[in-house]
Amino acid sequence: MKKFILSIDQGTTSSRAILFDLKGRPIYHSQKEFTQYYPKSGWVEHNPEEIWNTTKQTLKNVINKSKKLKGNILAIGITNQRETTVLWDKKTGKAVYRAIVWQDRRTEDYCKKLRRQNKETIIFNKTGLLIDPYFSGTKIKWILENVPLAKKLMNKKQLLFGTIDSFLIWRLTKGKVHATDATNASRTMIYNITSNKWDDTILKILKIKKHILPEVKNCADDYGSTHTSITGKSIPIRGVVGDQQSATIGQCCFEPGSLKSTYGTGAFILLNTGNKKIYSKNRLLTTICYRLNGKTTYALEGSIFIAGAGVQWLRDKMKFIKKASETEKIVSSLKNNSGIYIVPAFTGIGAPYWNANARGVLSGITRDTGPDEIVRAIIESVAYQTHDLFEAMRHDGLRPKLVRVDGGMVMNNWFSQFLADIVNVKVLRPKVHETTALGAAFMAGLKIGVYKSLNSISKQWSLDKKFSPKIQNKFRSNLIKGWNTSIKRTLIN
Repeated sequence: MKKFILSIDQGTTSSRAILFDLKGRPIYHSQKEFTQYYPKSGWVEHNPEEIWNTTKQTLKNVINKSKKLKGNILAIGITNQRETTVLWDKKTGKAVYRAIVWQDRRTEDYCKKLRRQNKETIIFNKTGLLIDPYFSGTKIKWILENVPLAKKLMNKKQLLFGTIDSFLIWRLTKGKVHATDATNASRTMIYNITSNKWDDTILKILKIKKHILPEVKNCADDYGSTHTSITGKSIPIRGVVGDQQSATIGQCCFEPGSLKSTYGTGAFILLNTGNKKIYSKNRLLTTICYRLNGKTTYALEGSIFIAGAGVQWLRDKMKFIKKASETEKIVSSLKNNSGIYIVPAFTGIGAPYWNANARGVLSGITRDTGPDEIVRAIIESVAYQTHDLFEAMRHDGLRPKLVRVDGGMVMNNWFSQFLADIVNVKVLRPKVHETTALGAAFMAGLKIGVYKSLNSISKQWSLDKKFSPKIQNKFRSNLIKGWNTSIKRTLIN
């Protein structure tokens, strides 16, 4: 009988389930998009029931496929959009409010208040994070203050908080397990990454009671088993990792100094720093890369809020394209960018600027500007934003020589080459593109003994294509100069 590991990849715009063989090769996948809600400017929400239903549907599709392949699913790994926040009733299982998405900026005024109260240093030192609406802590506070039922249930010890992984685990186990892993916990702004515990001081500042919080486990750990009513037979859940850390694991970045960059809805660079916590002087984040057997490996992270989401905007709002794959042909048909830049600060701008109030800027347009130029400007913007993060790392004394890339955007060869040109390092694209889902599968496999060590996992990685920088330094400098001018215009807002 064939043996498989199943990975649930619950992302920002879709839920997916992927079946991997024990060599880390994807065999079959099922994917369903779900609704994005934008109730006010800068607000982004999801319906937790829709997240659950799309996850359940894709999970069942993949389980049915495994049966047709006469295979046995040994374990499930879960990876998820991080920071997105759900609070639900312990008795009914129903969410008290929609999920507040990581992109949401509604708590910026409260974050400003915390900064004015000089809380930034204490929070940065304990959590490795800057005070920002991005993280879960202030989202929890907002729900507690604005949804009367939430506070009532918290006081009755009937309320539970979770990032999406916790919510799915709780549902999959029919309420038996309320847990998260160290990587997801490290993105909440209420978790101490040195002591590896929920931080009492920060919980007091935010007026959050500890009993609503999940138990924090290792990335490869026992998260209970799925209920038979959901998956037919009970399947052990043995790996849980936040999506960006999961991609780091899927890219086998296990050595200090190794670096990956994922281009999904947003884009995220993680640099493995080993057992050392490096606190950036250039507004990058210190985070948990993974925790195994109680031992923590740390990372330095740069976050870009709009990457693939910009392509989605071109498709759904602007109607310039029908599908994302069209962008490669469009951008490569143009000789140059015609001096046109877009800073896609649709929900503020992330690292290294961290400006929640910034809004998008389109500059350099003329009478000749058309949809094709705007498509190119969106694609280019992701490379320029990556360059800004690399510059921040260089100022922190870190000089990466190559970057392993993944995510939907890197299937665009033009973009991958342009990225190498702008960041001026080699870009390596792996054969298995589903690295985020793969990382969670690796962790589940590690826990059940399919993989004996991180070293044996590393042997599964193989190269698809390498992109080396080709453009002249002067040309690169001029392109970046144009980008920097546009950034200044954005930050005026």
